[in-house]
Amino acid sequence: MTHPGEQFYPEGVHWDETIVQGTLPDLLATAAANYGPRTALEFRDRPITYTELAGMAERAAAAFLRAGCGRNSSVALFLGNTPDHPVNFFGALKAGSRVAHLSPLDGEIALTHKVSDSGSRLLITSNLQALLPTALKFLEKGLIDRLVVCEDDSWGKVGTPQAPIPDDPRVVTFKAFVEGAPTPAQWPAVAVDDVALLQYTGGTTGLPKGAMLTHGNLTSAVSIYDVWGKPARATRGDVIERVICVLPLFHIYALTVVLLSSLRRGNLISIHQRFDVEAVMRDIEVKRATYFPGVPTMWIAIAALPNLDKRDFSSLTAIGSGGAPLPVEVAKFFESKVGKKLRSGWGMTETCSPGTGHPPVGPDKPGSIGLMLPGIELDVVSLDDPTKVLPPGEVGEIRIKGPNVTKGYWNKPVGSAEAFIDGRFLTGDIGYVDTDGYFFLVDRKKDMIISGGFNVYPQMIEQAIYTVPGVHEVIVLGIPDQYRGEAAKAFIKLKPDAKPFSLDELRAQLAGKIGKHEMPAEVAFVDDLPRTPVGKLSRHELRQQQKPSHLTQPGGRS
Repeated sequence: MTHPGEQFYPEGVHWDETIVQGTLPDLLATAAANYGPRTALEFRDRPITYTELAGMAERAAAAFLRAGCGRNSSVALFLGNTPDHPVNFFGALKAGSRVAHLSPLDGEIALTHKVSDSGSRLLITSNLQALLPTALKFLEKGLIDRLVVCEDDSWGKVGTPQAPIPDDPRVVTFKAFVEGAPTPAQWPAVAVDDVALLQYTGGTTGLPKGAMLTHGNLTSAVSIYDVWGKPARATRGDVIERVICVLPLFHIYALTVVLLSSLRRGNLISIHQRFDVEAVMRDIEVKRATYFPGVPTMWIAIAALPNLDKRDFSSLTAIGSGGAPLPVEVAKFFESKVGKKLRSGWGMTETCSPGTGHPPVGPDKPGSIGLMLPGIELDVVSLDDPTKVLPPGEVGEIRIKGPNVTKGYWNKPVGSAEAFIDGRFLTGDIGYVDTDGYFFLVDRKKDMIISGGFNVYPQMIEQAIYTVPGVHEVIVLGIPDQYRGEAAKAFIKLKPDAKPFSLDELRAQLAGKIGKHEMPAEVAFVDDLPRTPVGKLSRHELRQQQKPSHLTQPGGRS
């Protein structure tokens, strides 16, 4: 046995099992062939079969090709949780394009960078009030040539606020976009090593970076989870799982763990447009959902239900938490009240999600992120010398290698090269491994804040705060937040004669510039901010000055 953690793997699972690679269009085509009449997606109580989903994606693919979006082109998706996402995601990939995910939670600064950096000249969005006005700004700026607008009411009327679609030749409804698009005699060839997705991350020392995730990376991630969960599925037999999808599909956790993995296995994905605790409970208690992957904020909300003891969770065969550190107290409370173990693993955007996981049985090690999953190699290296592997118990930077690990960052050859040492990706997470092969995180090398499962980048907030009149200098740090896990706190040095302002006044000034999840939860005015010996503002030194105050403690990420 090469890896000590393998002794705790589920029965019949081995570290060196074959991890299957393929392409995402083939994944959907195979699923449609195997599970055709089954329900693939359910949205607003409307079922969409595997056959229907594949057909919708093919019509979208034909339209993308007609629009000139084939090989070597990028298509930006600016969508929330509706079937429009998988239809256009698979459609763009079948046409040979790569997808650039845009987060509806982002502010204009980050979104503008992502559209420009990805080279996307066509953008898919929705006529929702929360999306369309922002998408139209990209047209006004000349960042895109064409805007395709999906009509939310096409999936059933629920009264969600919508924006009027302007009369502009560059703007077209999705229905008109796909109408009459001819099916090609031969679809573009798509290879395992082709970039399928530009998933933006990073940005602690600059603007977000697009992790290049290939078809092989993403299908490997699905295969890794397949191998890990094989024994559990075997005990349940040929049961069609009902998977709750509240996690945002533009996030790597939901894309891999929910969408791709569920389609691969023929499961039913129950799509929720937003997290509503009673809607989720209806899915569990009435519709008998079997799997609910969430983020800590969702579990905290469920744990806070006044009648939790009387709620029926019996249909759930699996639950999980990811995207952010799961407080140990929440996991213990949920298990004591509901009788189900709630455990979280660790992964990254750059790994297509998989990294570590907890076996169904094994040592109970509170605070651990678990064992490295099959096909993945993790080690811990010296902070001073990333080529020096450290023994168990010693703290250093975690490195990772596996078929699911990104090939690098889009348009950043230097940054891509610096991210790898001896073929292993430097995660930026600081931790250690014990003699049993269980990994633990103790800090983050980078300054990223994880708020409610979403990555929040201090420099993006700082850039926005610098637009506020009277601000001379600013540093943003993470602080603990009982609900979101972490939140941002702004330390501001004002210009001479400028007057302090309230937190509400600051947030009002930042509205539209950054996302709601990025808004500072606290603000402090200081006479001076620490600097490095060469005169740069020092976030590290400020963090040290704040100790032993309640700045954020280390945790997992995704």
